[in-house]
Amino acid sequence: MTTATLEPIDTQASTPTPAGDAHTGAAHHPALRFITCGSVDDGKSTLIGRLLVDSRAVLQDQLAGVTQAGAADLARLTDGLAAEREQGITIDVAWRYFATPERKFIIGDAPGHEQYTRNMVTAASQADAAIVLVDATKLDWRAGAPVLLPQTRRHSLLVHLLRVQSLVFAVNKLDAVDEPALAFARIRAALEGFAAQAGIEVAAIVPISALQGHNVAAPSAGWCGYQGPALLQLLERLPRTAPDVALPPALPVQWVEKFSDAAHTHQGRRVFWGRVACGTFTAGQQVQVFPGGQRAVVAQVFDHVRHPCGVAAGASAGVVLDREVDVSRGDWLLADAPATADPGRREVLATVAWLDDEPLVAGRIYWALHGHRWVKARVRRVVHRLDIQTLAQEEAQALAPNAIGRVELLLQEPIPATAFDVARVPGSLILVDTASHRTAGAALLH
Repeated sequence: MTTATLEPIDTQASTPTPAGDAHTGAAHHPALRFITCGSVDDGKSTLIGRLLVDSRAVLQDQLAGVTQAGAADLARLTDGLAAEREQGITIDVAWRYFATPERKFIIGDAPGHEQYTRNMVTAASQADAAIVLVDATKLDWRAGAPVLLPQTRRHSLLVHLLRVQSLVFAVNKLDAVDEPALAFARIRAALEGFAAQAGIEVAAIVPISALQGHNVAAPSAGWCGYQGPALLQLLERLPRTAPDVALPPALPVQWVEKFSDAAHTHQGRRVFWGRVACGTFTAGQQVQVFPGGQRAVVAQVFDHVRHPCGVAAGASAGVVLDREVDVSRGDWLLADAPATADPGRREVLATVAWLDDEPLVAGRIYWALHGHRWVKARVRRVVHRLDIQTLAQEEAQALAPNAIGRVELLLQEPIPATAFDVARVPGSLILVDTASHRTAGAALLH
């Protein structure tokens, strides 16, 4: 099955640098992975194009290829699919790389259409920060604080639910309104009210013009009454998502490697490879295999280049145990616990972002992917649905496409589940349609 995954991508290893990038010394901060999201035609692709051009991450022939009649269509720098260019919309997530003298960036252009929300969720699950664009020309700000567009609210809520470290609102196209300072003040008030109601912590609210470049790479002093840093200056300072290193060690096994040559591993035993979900793996630790329950001692730990060392959450590791035990892909290596403690759960309560075209209803059975383990999951009941406009929890019998709600799931086999608020990887799973094998929902466990 090919599905989206909520597991973060490791960017601590070497990060590709685009051709033509002159900023090779951007090592003051670790690389930041961020996405742009928001409603349709809010200027997400144009903003990314502006960042790429102003940071000199675009070659002259690439820029010439999107220039017509002397004007560059910056959105075409990221809309790479033929369907995207034909329709003038973003469908899939496009990842691009650029750098400034201060930092390297990995940027994702997430689609704004509701039917492609699943792609936005996949991108957000891997991001350290999110820029939610707001189109000032689409909002009725003249009478006061305007009503935000549903997709602006939905994407902001999803970013918040997925524990993205930093959220920045960028109010775009203010150059196209007749009273930009007043428009920005009232839209900012609407965004602040929504964020307070939803419990969202906002890193900044910035007025920009992606097309003209105002407040994007360099500050436009006093424009729209804003005196803060430009968007790119903010990005250079934002923190990366901290891995869950303070928790007991846990590793979902992705690959089992067997060497017969004892020189490569401890006495020729198997190596269990995966990305550490929580804590730190070091030699000498007592671990337990889930679901088998066997106990062993960690004899050796290798990093991604097979160097023996301790490996912390967020990085790939190879673990060798002091004795042969039955471990397969999909199993977990967990910190040893008392024999009376059962790390597995079959009944889980989850907040679900529903991504399928068919609604989620009680009684339906899906595949659930937890780490690298597949189990069947039956929907016991829909607890409630979140109203995007009022943020009220409403009674519901089903979740419609792109809805967010709370659901009770009954799993065919137990999983070592943790609350998503505590640990991202053990606290999340993907629901997949058993017939079409399409990703149906992203579940965040409680």
